[in-house]
Amino acid sequence: MHISLTDIAAAVGGTIVGDAIDAAGAPVEINGVTQDSRAVEPGCLFVPILAERDGHDFVSAATAAGAGAYLSSRPVSEPGSIPAVVVADTVDALQQLGRLARARIGADVVGITGSAGKTSTKDLVAAALAAERATHASEKSFNNELGVPLTLLNAPDNTEIAVVEMGARGPGHIALLCDIARPTLGVVTTVGNAHTSEFGSFEAVVAGKGELVEALPASGTAVLNAMVPEVAQMAGRTQAQVITFGIDTGDVRAVDVSMNDDLTSQFRIEGELGGFDVSLGARGEHNVANAAAAAAVALSIGVSPESIAAGLANPGWSPWRMEMSTAASGLVVVNDAYNANPLSVSAALTSLGAIPARRRIAVLGVMAELGDAAAHEHRRIAHQAHELGIEIIAVDAPLYDAASNVADRNAALSALGEMGELGDGDAILVKGSRVAGLELLADELLSGG
Repeated sequence: MHISLTDIAAAVGGTIVGDAIDAAGAPVEINGVTQDSRAVEPGCLFVPILAERDGHDFVSAATAAGAGAYLSSRPVSEPGSIPAVVVADTVDALQQLGRLARARIGADVVGITGSAGKTSTKDLVAAALAAERATHASEKSFNNELGVPLTLLNAPDNTEIAVVEMGARGPGHIALLCDIARPTLGVVTTVGNAHTSEFGSFEAVVAGKGELVEALPASGTAVLNAMVPEVAQMAGRTQAQVITFGIDTGDVRAVDVSMNDDLTSQFRIEGELGGFDVSLGARGEHNVANAAAAAAVALSIGVSPESIAAGLANPGWSPWRMEMSTAASGLVVVNDAYNANPLSVSAALTSLGAIPARRRIAVLGVMAELGDAAAHEHRRIAHQAHELGIEIIAVDAPLYDAASNVADRNAALSALGEMGELGDGDAILVKGSRVAGLELLADELLSGG
């Protein structure tokens, strides 16, 4: 998104140091925003963040990479080679710029939250909309107080509808993100024990996710999971129109679901808003429900069934989510390593159990941030794996109480090697919270270890 430096300074209450007019006499404009000096594109705005490292230390690197301007919460007394906008707090300024960007986007913003399935649903909603609407969606899992304004600011100038993932680690987080993005449609995928160590309880998780539907305008639409009672009951917390979705239930429902060996699926969408057949390119039965949510969003704003079906057949996909690949040996590797909580691990195990294989192994990292529920939830997942005939190798996660608990990724690779030659007829799931970094293990398995 192109924004002039003078508009930026006005929006954030900042002071420009350097030239706000270019050599041709035109206002200096930035196009796009990043907080990562490694991701700088020519002409973008660099926003240094005070975190584990001070982003101001990377201003020179961002300048060398072609940034057009930067924010600074440090005093800037002399103009540099690119202009600066001096502000009191760069995070607050970034959020203010997100609000400015939201005002320049078309009428609709779709907010998506839930304890699991946010990113997959975001990708599916964007795919369902893209053929008929100029659509921009969150990159990867840009879903927090930095990621949401960055998503809005990096939308192309012609964006008609933005699809914004919204994560939360405590009460009030979703409300803040809604204040920035002002969604007109809101999707709640599901709720469960995720981030309960931060929220304090499952009930607090439900309350926090419901902040999205509370923020919707009366003219908006809440899209709620009919299969999860706590989500369906959020209808009483919104003034917006409510559309429910699900498998074999809801206003927009997926029926006659048939799963393929590669975990893709066929089904039919039915409901008052329209009916059509879908061949879903996303893997896992849990993504059938996410696709129904995407269909509900797209149908509610008038996208044709034909365009929705075409988008869902070949959606763009964020990395490390149900990526299914086959090594030269014939070994099937399912890389679902981006993150893990009880809902997502359970869904991934169900998918692994559906793969035709003689032996199924799940390499699981810890499910982090579960608080007092951690021991129970890890044992429950281990029991599910046993019921499905899946062997577990736990990576630095003794709470699974697995027969094989190893210290790290390299030890997991060794443990797999001790199981004998892995190849045709074997399937391995790799999944864990981000701290486990198990996506590297999936790459090693595919390359032959």
